[in-house]
Amino acid sequence: MRKILPDDPLLLMSVVNTKLRDAYASLDALCEDLNADRAALEAKLAEIGYSYDQQRNQFVIYSKERRP
Repeated sequence: MRKILPDDPLLLMSVVNTKLRDAYASLDALCEDLNADRAALEAKLAEIGYSYDQQRNQFVIYSKERRP
């Protein structure tokens, strides 16, 4: 099976936001199509200060302070 989403959190955020913008109406749709664990995805991006904004259908920074 080919891996679709990168492990690096910054690359992951970029890829996911691009896919959400271009191809998916929601995070649930993306996760279902890519067989990705939504909770794990959100936790990984929370590590770098991002959370999912349903209205924007994008991950956005929620804190200026980035976590290590």
